[in-house]
Amino acid sequence: MSRSPERLVVLALAVALVAGPMAGPATVAWADPLDATAGVEEIVAPVEDINAEVESLDGAESESKQGEQVTVALTSDVLFALDKAVLTAKAKARLRQIAAKVQAESAGGVVRVEGHTDDQGTDAYNNVLSLRRAQAVRQVLQATLSGVTFQVRGFGETKPKLPNVVDGRPVEENRARNRRVEIVFTAR
Repeated sequence: MSRSPERLVVLALAVALVAGPMAGPATVAWADPLDATAGVEEIVAPVEDINAEVESLDGAESESKQGEQVTVALTSDVLFALDKAVLTAKAKARLRQIAAKVQAESAGGVVRVEGHTDDQGTDAYNNVLSLRRAQAVRQVLQATLSGVTFQVRGFGETKPKLPNVVDGRPVEENRARNRRVEIVFTAR
């Protein structure tokens, strides 16, 4: 018989199985589960709102919901030419679709239209540009939605969705997502 290490291990295992348990610590006695009692601790954990965000494949549009508040965001690159506040024809068509969504899902109340920019340019310039863009979006929505009260604000670069600069370097994709107009309403 060959005495390879593998065969010796197999032989040792076979002997151990046939011989039964070796001397050592006492065998643990298992309690009957029906007799088991234990104190019950109260588990307390904070419940946080679930924030779901759905984004288009190209990142040009997103929708998020926090509680009953719905936010639809369109990147400014979809709506406007660079440094402009005049909506394109394609942007107006997209806004009419969003107006239909607001009409179908809104519980009423105020619809907020909020403009945002990236960090390029001065604060004063970005504040004015973001407000003018929000006003342009409101005009299209107002023409489609009747009986709706609008609140329009321009935030400039004060509320970025993503950091404009990471590790000291500008991130153009983040800047593009920060240039946006958000339509915020309360859902039914």
